[in-house]
Amino acid sequence: MKDKLARIFRAESGQVLASLVCYSKDFQLAEDALQDACEQASIKWPVQGFPKNTGAWLHLVAKRKLIDKLRQQHSQQSQHKLQLIEQSLYSQSTLKPETDYEVPDERLRLIFTCCHPALNEEAKVALTLRSLCGLTIREIARAYMTSEAAVGQRITRAKKKIRDAGIRYETPNVKQLSSRLPSVLKVIYFIYNESYSAFEGQTLTRQDLADESIRLSLLMTKLNPNAEVFGLAALILFHDARRLSRSSNSEPFIPLEHQDRNLWDQTKIQQAEVFIYKALQYKAPGPYQIQAAISALHSQAKNWHATDWSQIQLLYSRLLQLHPSAVVRLNLALAKANAGQLQQAYTELVALHNALSQYQPYFAALSELESRLNFPEKAVVSISQAISLSKNGIERDYLIKKRHQLLNAVSS
Repeated sequence: MKDKLARIFRAESGQVLASLVCYSKDFQLAEDALQDACEQASIKWPVQGFPKNTGAWLHLVAKRKLIDKLRQQHSQQSQHKLQLIEQSLYSQSTLKPETDYEVPDERLRLIFTCCHPALNEEAKVALTLRSLCGLTIREIARAYMTSEAAVGQRITRAKKKIRDAGIRYETPNVKQLSSRLPSVLKVIYFIYNESYSAFEGQTLTRQDLADESIRLSLLMTKLNPNAEVFGLAALILFHDARRLSRSSNSEPFIPLEHQDRNLWDQTKIQQAEVFIYKALQYKAPGPYQIQAAISALHSQAKNWHATDWSQIQLLYSRLLQLHPSAVVRLNLALAKANAGQLQQAYTELVALHNALSQYQPYFAALSELESRLNFPEKAVVSISQAISLSKNGIERDYLIKKRHQLLNAVSS
């Protein structure tokens, strides 16, 4: 029951919060009203049964909670907000049509609003992911490869700055959209990353987050078409095209190397190819486009061995120039290994140990290269470290199975 409630709250809370903030222009007040509504649901639903439309129920109750909180403020401004919310409870005609907004989607408007230039990059992205997109502190910490405490502090400081500086939560006009675009794209990118490899639990992926990130990325191609917007949409679609091939009834997790490419969604691949072509027309290469180009090479290869690893290596080298990071260096090293430069790739991976000491994919990759180099004892140690860092049950079970195979190789 608790798990079901948590899933519903997580799926619905972002959209409800977005609506409450639109009415109240007060982030903290909206969050408090939503929290009250969730608490009421957790008490009533297990006894009375779940409503047919849980999102609508939460939205209605949260609005009423918001009204109560605004009444307690006794200010002229709060009275105006009260009238708007009370009208919306009884009539949809009080709402502006989506087509009347510069950003024609409530969730996307609030993402743009939260990505306020007064906040630093990491703070506004973390705040948006937590509040409007429903990601947990742990999931955001993984995305940033930092501690949960650090992410919590960023979000707390961001809310404090919003309150102390009197930052108004208003949808930016069309001229302001461009300055906030990089942060908005990063939010959408992080949402999809979490959907593709769920941080916790017993499911490999999260379809709800994947669908939302695809929806938002496609909206962006119409709202603000440019090279990186098209690049991000292509990247997400290329990855999502492989979703059905990542697991089967007999194998809960199937890595790219062993996937049945006949199961890849060709419609999504073709749509992604259109977007990457449009992106290239701008002749302004960026990180999302390059990652999409790498994914395009995977989609074009008939099998793992036919992949153009030399071209992928060049693309990762270019990505490293634009976006230097330890994770990009990791992927570049793996491309080198697959292109035949195994020893050099392993040397480069070992050098990344300190930078990626808490990054599960690093130790899984290290174990793979150690196995290829016939260092089975080292491979066991590395994969054991990867297992200890795994929070997703399916990925952990896959790694445990691989460790068992490595142990058999050592004993033989």
